[in-house]
Amino acid sequence: MDFSTPSKPTPRRKSKSMASPPPMSPATPSTVRRSRRLLETPTKDLSETPAKDLSATPVKPKPTPTLKRKRAAPSPKTPSQAEPKRQRRLPKQRSYYRKVVYDGGEFAAGDDVYVKRREGAESDAEDPEQEDCRVCFRTSGGVMVECDGCLGGFHLRCVRPPLRRVPEGDWACPYCEAERAGRAIDRPKPPAGKRIRRTAKEKLLSSDLWAARIESLRREPDGAFWAKVRWYIIPEETAAGRQPHNLRRELYRTNDIGDIEMETILRHCFVMSPKEFRDATNEGDDVFYCEYEYDVHWHNFKRLADIDDEPETKEDPSDEPYNADNDYVSDTDEDSEYDEEDEPATRCVARKNPSQGLAANSRTGRIYGLQKIGIRKIPEHVRCHQKTALEKAKATLLLATLPKSLPCRDKEMEEISTFVKDAICNDQCLGRCLYIHGVPGTGKTMSVLAVMRRLRSEFDSGALRPYCFIEINGLKLASPENIYKVIYEQLSGHRVGWKKALHYLTEHFSDGTKIGKKANQPIVLLIDELDLLLTRNQSVLYNILDWPTKPNSNLVIIGIANTMDLPEKLFPRISSRMGIQRLCFGPYNYRQLQEIITSRLKGIDAFEDQAIEFASRKVAAMSGDARRALEICRRAAEFADYRVKQLQVGQTPSSANRGNGVVCMGDIEDAIQEVFQAPHIQVMKNCPKFGKIILAAMVHELYRSGLGEVLFDKLSATVFSWCHTNRELLPGYDTLLKICCKLGESKIVLCEEGTKHKLQKLQLNYPSDDVTFALKESPDLPWLSKYL
Repeated sequence: MDFSTPSKPTPRRKSKSMASPPPMSPATPSTVRRSRRLLETPTKDLSETPAKDLSATPVKPKPTPTLKRKRAAPSPKTPSQAEPKRQRRLPKQRSYYRKVVYDGGEFAAGDDVYVKRREGAESDAEDPEQEDCRVCFRTSGGVMVECDGCLGGFHLRCVRPPLRRVPEGDWACPYCEAERAGRAIDRPKPPAGKRIRRTAKEKLLSSDLWAARIESLRREPDGAFWAKVRWYIIPEETAAGRQPHNLRRELYRTNDIGDIEMETILRHCFVMSPKEFRDATNEGDDVFYCEYEYDVHWHNFKRLADIDDEPETKEDPSDEPYNADNDYVSDTDEDSEYDEEDEPATRCVARKNPSQGLAANSRTGRIYGLQKIGIRKIPEHVRCHQKTALEKAKATLLLATLPKSLPCRDKEMEEISTFVKDAICNDQCLGRCLYIHGVPGTGKTMSVLAVMRRLRSEFDSGALRPYCFIEINGLKLASPENIYKVIYEQLSGHRVGWKKALHYLTEHFSDGTKIGKKANQPIVLLIDELDLLLTRNQSVLYNILDWPTKPNSNLVIIGIANTMDLPEKLFPRISSRMGIQRLCFGPYNYRQLQEIITSRLKGIDAFEDQAIEFASRKVAAMSGDARRALEICRRAAEFADYRVKQLQVGQTPSSANRGNGVVCMGDIEDAIQEVFQAPHIQVMKNCPKFGKIILAAMVHELYRSGLGEVLFDKLSATVFSWCHTNRELLPGYDTLLKICCKLGESKIVLCEEGTKHKLQKLQLNYPSDDVTFALKESPDLPWLSKYL
């Protein structure tokens, strides 16, 4: 006899059996207890009692406490009183599994898979394991290397010039290199009658397949197997589109979850985190990179490392992997009856598992057609919208967009390249130091990084000896001493305190104990914002600049700062170690700014020539900052794009007489007025006389020292000197301190917290260009322009 206890839906139901009693109808827990007491009564043995006696004198169980229920529980019956087995069938419910073997493949929650995107597509049946070479169009022939630009496979012997080994790091094929350089080149075409077979990776990146992550697996009452998945998308399907910084194998995880049938899943793929992707060596062709999550509703991005993991639902220990290939046979004798008495308890259990409840209620009806094979709705702006020239211009002019080439700095880049090559190509590298200075926005850091990328490509081709490149920005360091930790971590891969790191690095560069696997390779150390490493005793700069002077240190240091005379402000023992090699990046003139903007907008007809020239002349007269010129042009493109969209809607803005579809002079003028007529600039213009002198003195000290902070004592001395020279009334210390407090309250100046005294530090909260623009033509202080 089987006693089945009601429970929540689970893949397997456990039953208790007793061999001695005769078959009885299923009962509730209370009736099970009563029947057990009945069977254990010594005065009556049911197994030995004849059937006729049982029918004449049925044995009644002991009365039990009355319980409130929707219907009375059935009492145990003898064989003569037995009723049919099925009075009310339990409706079949969904069953959830952790793992399912379907169509020869094993799928589990958390796996990444390919999903069919088109119904009835014949190309989905093709899934070659090896990719054809893009030159000889054969799979066999030796080791193949993948291009990071087009993701095409090439035999080492088919590349021109042939490669001896697989290059380390990023590698681009000759065809992609030619396209980046702007040269016209024809890619090889397959022989007549041969068609290139596309792999699943190529289909996914060309929007012919989906990629998804399995969240849960279930079997429907009709026997069909379904999966709840979280979709991945390629960068082209986002609102921002593919950006230059996107990798070719990069995917975005979305917050869009859907239900698909198991028959639409092709096979596994592997979507890895940045660390896993970096450490992957030979994981096959189905490897992808995912660092961000994309919100399909708000069109914003979040780094996966910053997203808190949601609490996962505890798994039932009785769940076991299920093989869907085995035929499911339902035995009516093993199904339990549905008891309405235990319905509230079952509902309470279901509420404790919110994810399972959502999965059970998310699909209200069966939808066939495209939904059956996993097609999900694509937003209209992704499916139909083609970027206009103005939208392309806005994306190209973003400061975060890396240009294909860096114009107007060829001479400086050649000097940097010669300096690095002479240092690392020398067999006895004794160490060198190069100091690069210039005003902000003149392309110092970008030029050095462009040179290092070029040298990397030369190393991959075998024309340059191996070296190690380390880049450090002083703004990212919590304290100057942390630079020791960063350098040691880059060399060894381990984290230690800055004192231990200093000790190990000193031994490494002093021909002692070497660090890391690449200990004998030359090290090129780039330190941006070098002036931020200044301390009271200047020990950090002394230790770093002293390392290249050691014999066989193999260390090359490139320092970048905005201050021209930084070596002269250092102690003699430090400035002597910095050397005499310097490189100055002067501010851009209007022709150079015009060339920079034009090179970014190459192939995009969205600006009038006069508009670009006007913006370049305006910025060159102020500071020569290329970043400010790009920002003004980008803002003007936004104005023009808004005007065009308003005309398409049917509204007539006030600027309807301007050029249609391109950025004109009026848009540039509006952008300049917005950039240079912001509220904080109006506050600067309306400052009292000594407030303007203080702001101008802060800009002067910024360019003179290269430091963002200035002491109040030094600032007041500059103000007194200017007032005495230009015959202005000399203010007192209290007056200047009160004015600085007023500027601090309006957030024009950032003041150091604490007691207000002469050694208090002050810092501008806005770019120096804004101060120059606001005070250069001050009517009450005409002499102020000569200091700006």
